[in-house]
Order: sequence, then C-alpha cells, then structure tokens
Amino acid sequence: MKKLCFVIMGYGRRTDFESGRTLDLDKTYLNIIKPAVESAGYQCIRGDEIQESGVIDRSMYGLLIHADLVIADITTYNPNAIYELGIRHAARPYSTIILKEQEGNIPFDLSHNKIFHYAHLGDDISATEAERCKNDLTNLINVTTISNEVDSPLFQYINSLTPYKLEEAEYNSLIKELSEKEKHIFALVEHAKAEMKANNFIEASKIWSKACKKVDNEPYFIQQHALCVYKSKNPSERTALIDALAIIKQLEPDGKSTNDPETLGITGAIYKRLWLIDNDLEYLNRAIDYYGKGFKINADYYTGENYALCLDFMSNENTNPEEKIYHKIEARKTREKIIEIIGAILDSDNYLQRIDLKWIYATNANCYLALNQIELFEEFENLFYQIADIDWEIETYKNSLEHIKKIKV
Repeated sequence: MKKLCFVIMGYGRRTDFESGRTLDLDKTYLNIIKPAVESAGYQCIRGDEIQESGVIDRSMYGLLIHADLVIADITTYNPNAIYELGIRHAARPYSTIILKEQEGNIPFDLSHNKIFHYAHLGDDISATEAERCKNDLTNLINVTTISNEVDSPLFQYINSLTPYKLEEAEYNSLIKELSEKEKHIFALVEHAKAEMKANNFIEASKIWSKACKKVDNEPYFIQQHALCVYKSKNPSERTALIDALAIIKQLEPDGKSTNDPETLGITGAIYKRLWLIDNDLEYLNRAIDYYGKGFKINADYYTGENYALCLDFMSNENTNPEEKIYHKIEARKTREKIIEIIGAILDSDNYLQRIDLKWIYATNANCYLALNQIELFEEFENLFYQIADIDWEIETYKNSLEHIKKIKV
C-alpha cells in the first residue's frame, strides 16, 4: 500500500492579514499539493478530510506523528496549521515540507527552514504555475524521502532528542474510530489491513467490501476483498473460495489484456485451493494457466513459485510418462529462473527498502528447498523469519514448505 502524506493547511478562501489579499487555498491543494503528492507515489490526505470539525482531535495528533510525510502550507498563517506544524516538528526530525505563497514575510522561528514558494492569483493559480509547482514539489518529495535530512528546528538544535513513536495498538485504535465514521477511504483501508494482520479475515473482508462500494473499480480493493474472503473460510472453505472467485472475476483475469500479477496470482491461488479440496484436475490446470501467465508476462517471482509448485502437483498426478517428465523439468527451470530474478533484486542498492522483502526471502527459500540446495534454503529461511511478523504470512510460508516436502518424497 502507498505511504501516507498528511497535509495541514487552511481550507477554502482565507485572508492574509499581512497583505490584505484573499486566497482560495483549496486551489493550492487541488492544483499543486495533491497531484504532486500522488505523482510521488503517496496517498494524500488533508486534515479536513478526516476531522468532524476544525478542532484538533485524536486522529489529527495521531496522523501528525505517524504519517510518512507531512506537508504544511502556512500561507495566511492559519493558527491551526502553525500549531500542527509545531507538533510535527516536535515529533519527527525529518520528512516535513513547508509551503507558502511567495508574498509576505516568514516568521523568524521558521526563517531558517527551507520553504517551497508558489505564486497565487487569489481566486486561482495559473496553469503554468500549477504545472511548475507540481513538478518541483514532486521532485522535492522524492529527495526528502531519500535523504532523511533533518528539517525540524528542534531536532537540529537538540541532538539528544528521541523521536516520538505511535504504538501500533494506539494507531489501530484511532484508525478503527475513523473507519467506523467512514470519513475517509484511507481509514477503511488501514482498518482492513490491521484486521488482516490480526488474522481476522471475516471482519477484514467486510471492510474491504465497504471500500469497494465507496470506490468503484479499484483493483487493489477488489484483490484484497477476494483474498480475505477465501482466507476467511467462511461459512466453509469451499464456499469461501467460490465466493472469492466471483469477486476476483470482476477484474476479468481471463481477458487477453489482463497482466496484473496480483489478479492472476489470487485467481491461481483460488483454483489451487479448490484442487486441494476436490482433487479435480481441471482446477489444477486452471491454477497452472493463471500462475503461468503471471510469471511469463511479468517475470513475477511469487506467481512463478506457485506456478512451479502446481507443475510439480501435475507431474505427480499425470499418468503419461512424457508429460510427467515435462512438468517436472518445467518446474525446475522455473525455479532456476526465479532465483535469477531474485538475485538481480538482491544485487540492487535499495533492495532492503522493498515492502515485499519477506516474500523475496520466502520464495528463495522455497526454490532452494525444491532444488535440494539445503544450505541456501536455510539461509533464506532464517532471513524470512527475521522480518516476518504476521501469523497468516508465516502460515502461508509453512504450507508451501509442506507441499514441497511431500513432492520431494
């Protein structure tokens, strides 16, 4: 899921009492800040999108501390925005960007900070200026994200301070409150993710269903809804799989233009589990088709691993000697290719920042075990367990190992 950028600023038309000008700050947000933030790959939320009123509340404090990035527009010196900026500077040493309209003076306490300036016409912002600012702000966000340069005056002057950390339980609590109010899709998504992490897939599937109704045709929401439904095993494992298949079919995984590895992978997973329940070879054939397409089109290591596993299943089931050998050889070649793909990932400079790192380690471990390279299997399994912290993910890994061990026997 995308990182979070929380925006603090005044809303609507505000008067700058220093210059007497009235500026429509919503135009700043809609024409500059929001498109720049989304272009940099963040989810963008402005304070008024989650608040019941203009009062600074628990959710505001929590997001000021938790957000990966905060952008503060201090134009017209809205008191709440200034106060919220102070909270952010007290909580986090870096990843805060200050914006201000170019006219007027900067308060002394902020005059040492780097400030992004833009030109406002009052009622609107010119198209040329909006485009310039969007591009420049996107670049600034990317640089800020990479550099982790201290931008809080407090942390610049007092080096011994320790940044605040919002405990996971507290964060999940405030997200649940926001989700129940349904003030913003962000809260629903975060609540669903928390329920998934807690292995509560029945509740998570209900929340993803709400998210799907709020935002039509969002592939990520549909994928997560299908995933949680089949993992819920409610009211029975087989019924849950059939229900999940109906959900993922909304993304047309059978279509020639479908090349999303997540859609193909989830569809393949559903058919694989149906085969494990019913022992119907047609289900296994379909799992191989979907997993194979995801791997061959995208060189996606995760769908590739499951493609190889299903090929092994088919080799064991097949009574035709030639096809039996073909499936076994194809499984081995697939795993060798996956190891090459992952090797290139691990050779990159920033691989430790990847959000899928645990699955990279797990996939390599599975491949090395299947290829009987035990030392490398143990090495990557240890790396997986060092960072795996969610029960259902660990269970998924263990289930894959058990299948591989049975195939090897």
